[in-house]
Amino acid sequence: MSIEKVDRVYLIGIGGIGMSALARFFVSEGKSVAGYDRTSTELTTTLVSEGIDIHFSDDVNLIPEQFRKEDGTLVIYTPAIPSQHLELNWFNRLGYTVLKRSEVLGELSKGKRTLAVSGTHGKTTITTLVSHLLTAGGLGCGAFLGGISKNYGTNILVGKGSQNLVVEADEYDRSFLRLFPDLAVITSIDADHLDIYGTYEAIALAFSQFIGQVKSGGSVVIKKGVRVAINRKDIKVFRYSLNERCDFYAQSIRIENGISNFDLVTPMGIIHDIQLHLPGHVNMENAIAASALALLAGLPADKLRIGVASFLGVRRRFDIRFKHGKVVLVDDYAHHPVELCAAIMAMREAFPMRQITGVFQPHLFSRTRDLAVDFAASLSLLDEVYLLDIYPAREEPIPGVTSKVLFDMISIDQKHLISKNDLVAKLSERTDLEVLIMMGAGDIDKLVGPVQQMLEKRYSK
Repeated sequence: MSIEKVDRVYLIGIGGIGMSALARFFVSEGKSVAGYDRTSTELTTTLVSEGIDIHFSDDVNLIPEQFRKEDGTLVIYTPAIPSQHLELNWFNRLGYTVLKRSEVLGELSKGKRTLAVSGTHGKTTITTLVSHLLTAGGLGCGAFLGGISKNYGTNILVGKGSQNLVVEADEYDRSFLRLFPDLAVITSIDADHLDIYGTYEAIALAFSQFIGQVKSGGSVVIKKGVRVAINRKDIKVFRYSLNERCDFYAQSIRIENGISNFDLVTPMGIIHDIQLHLPGHVNMENAIAASALALLAGLPADKLRIGVASFLGVRRRFDIRFKHGKVVLVDDYAHHPVELCAAIMAMREAFPMRQITGVFQPHLFSRTRDLAVDFAASLSLLDEVYLLDIYPAREEPIPGVTSKVLFDMISIDQKHLISKNDLVAKLSERTDLEVLIMMGAGDIDKLVGPVQQMLEKRYSK
């Protein structure tokens, strides 16, 4: 694929966070961009306002006329699109250039100094922070982010003139094996996407293959305790942790008024008095991983300190949407048991001695089935939970797999099985909420706004 030869880009599944970043990139390159998605969302509405033609029915007749010309048209699709999709099959049948999102990202990274962030958890926060550190520190970068940066209000940084490219290396569908990074991070390797991999061992093998694709002379930074086979002698391997001794870790940790303060120990020396304005030890650990990657990319220590302190975070990652007295509303993308546990514990660290109420929407029937025991254990860390129906995403229902099965396994007494349609009304009856965290990767984000508005109306009196 030669970008210079592409005039038009059509994206099937354009509303996904990764696909929308590609759409915005091609617009910045002066290409005509259009696409399809199943449903209208806040993100697709924003893309339309930016001049992108989007429709929401799988109908070949709705493809804009200019994209019916094969020469100069690139078609990109996400693997979440079903194989029977009419538009995708039409483009394939007529011989268009049709590529997966991961293939395009791999092509765009060629010739760039690529910094890739991988792992089953924490990728988006770390990728966004690395991008901010390089941008604010003057090194510059292009970036494809898995979330909306609160510093920049977008999921892409164009980075004109910079050879640095920061990417979220997604393990789903083995997408990250399209990348050959110069610098890489591995945050974790946990059982996830078993619908793709089948076993944990297959996931671990894929991460080992990913390390095998780091360019000779490059570096990989791996969380201490993560076990992965490394069969390379021509790259440098570093370890990071929150506060265990290794290559990169924090010491003299202090938390004051919700702000984390620490000294960062690195192979280059100690960087004193780093401030992070995001809650929880998990975010401090993410900041250490991001700092390691930025330092290895050449960012000076004084620029690092300024960059971490000015980082605002990512929408839907520990995203505080409302705060008034003792009442706090937090929106989070957590959809795996490990992420749920991290989010809940971060809330307890940030808001000690308060009741934590969670709303959770399970994502995928297969994930709920495979990890039900772990999901129940994580949700039982809450003081109270409202459990929604499973969001199917790309899947058909699996017999016997329902939220009720998960509900029955949750050990706390204060638990409620509730529909999306009833949630806002039920929460509006509550006058005793202290900390409310809404979690999930489906369409639960559409409920966060109404809950926020309800709280704002109540406490503005």
